[in-house]
Amino acid sequence: MKKYDELKVFCKNTNEYLAIEGGDALIDLYDTVKGRLGLKGEAVCVLVNNKVEDLHYPVFAPKHIEFIDITSNAGYRVFTRSLCMVLYKALNDLYPGKRLCIQHSISSGHYCQIKHEEDFLTPQVIEQLKHRMGEIIAADMPFKRRERLTADVIEMFRKQGLKDKVRILETVNQLYTIYYKLDDIIDSFYGPLVPSTGMLKVFDLVPYEKGMLLLGPDRADISKVVKWAPQPKLFNAFTDYINFNKIIRVGDVGELNRAINAGYAPLLINVVEALHNKYFIQIADEITRRYHEGGARVVLIAGPSSSGKTTSSKRLAIQLITNCIVPKVVELDNYFVNRDRTPRDEKGDYDYESLYALDLEQFNKDVTDLLAGKEVAMPTYNFKTGEREYLGNTLKLEQGDILLMEGIHGLNPELTSTIPDEQKFRVFVSALTTLNIDDHNWIGTYDNRLLRRIIRDYKYRGCGALDTIKRWPSVRRGEDKWIMPFHENADAMFNSSLLFELSVMKSYALPILQQVPSNTPEYAEASRLIKFLNYFESIDEKDIPSTSLLREFLGGSSFHY
Repeated sequence: MKKYDELKVFCKNTNEYLAIEGGDALIDLYDTVKGRLGLKGEAVCVLVNNKVEDLHYPVFAPKHIEFIDITSNAGYRVFTRSLCMVLYKALNDLYPGKRLCIQHSISSGHYCQIKHEEDFLTPQVIEQLKHRMGEIIAADMPFKRRERLTADVIEMFRKQGLKDKVRILETVNQLYTIYYKLDDIIDSFYGPLVPSTGMLKVFDLVPYEKGMLLLGPDRADISKVVKWAPQPKLFNAFTDYINFNKIIRVGDVGELNRAINAGYAPLLINVVEALHNKYFIQIADEITRRYHEGGARVVLIAGPSSSGKTTSSKRLAIQLITNCIVPKVVELDNYFVNRDRTPRDEKGDYDYESLYALDLEQFNKDVTDLLAGKEVAMPTYNFKTGEREYLGNTLKLEQGDILLMEGIHGLNPELTSTIPDEQKFRVFVSALTTLNIDDHNWIGTYDNRLLRRIIRDYKYRGCGALDTIKRWPSVRRGEDKWIMPFHENADAMFNSSLLFELSVMKSYALPILQQVPSNTPEYAEASRLIKFLNYFESIDEKDIPSTSLLREFLGGSSFHY
């Protein structure tokens, strides 16, 4: 049969129109132009009209395309998902019937366990799995994309023993479902995979805690496996919530959707909010104990963007007061250096996220004087003039008082270099999402925080999703430089995620995300988040208490921000 007439696509990589025959896949075009694309590695996917597609995408009409490698966020997700399916295939080959669970990202990789069998993954078993993965990759097996009626795919997954995937598909109400076939197994993901296993040569599988860590390439040098280091405190914070999820029997989105449909959303909200309160009480009690033993005079609360630091500090302050300790708040933003001394980022803009945007010398002197019982004149930073001012505000610590500071640099030792460690209590706050879509599809903690920020920026700052998504990579770079290297310094970790929050945020976020124009690069991320949110049944916000951390983003909080 003769193909359609020749047509052209515009390739952003080469900034030119390229001829392609109607019905041809973009991988065929890629093979002819890959030497001119300027990529650091092989293309793993392609943006088609600013939407991520796999390389086998067939072209029947003019398109705007951009080939993507793993140095981009979208490309790295494609690589990681593909590597996960290879791990599942290796487990199924060696140990049929075992249930792989990819729980969350940590230590630069993804933590994996065998469901209901914590002692199964011995170093010998992990080495066998790694070896089998290498064989599958060396065989360069194709990932075959398929699409069938959801009812048929449900039965296919049921026969393969993937009950978690059956649950999610039974609650999302899609007529058709996309899945992938690798040799004799099938799987589904909420994004495309690479064309074949041969593209996944750079990986490792190592023992980690009671499971294993799946590692991909280092994006700074894609020929090498990413470096990793244990993160025991962060791991324990994840584990506490995962154990809680098991107790209430809501470990994946399918189970959450079933609970919502059964009318249990109000109960779920109350239980999860009670868990948050329990952790605030525990942290406050530990601070109190240390305070009465002669330490913990300064409480430092740090965390990445949209982690809920502000509400956490306010709720922690309330619990400290119930322990007869009065928190006196020091605003770190008031210690910004004058604007002409502010560091600049790689684009030449003022870098207010830099530690050196703060007057560290004056800050340490003031805190030292406060701890010595002196009355201190407190500065105010004028963001309009870009200068620090003294308006007559003073602070003095009385008996039973404690300093409380919230800011992104709280865990960085350099911030409080002159204050003895025994006088500091450091709290790391982040939304460590423990809910999975299913056993092989996790929810990134960054996605949770990005959605919070999109809603907050739109509601309180007059900023649309387009601008928030555009700034997010810069925010993440700042976090990686100034926050994440120090979280293991924390004396306590507070997981600010709420099991139900994505179901609540769905109705807020979808209309905002749908405003992102399709002719912008940010449309790819917006469409990915829309697809992701559509896995969730909605929950009405009416049962969320006014003290909930989620109110910091939705509005309706009893706290003043």
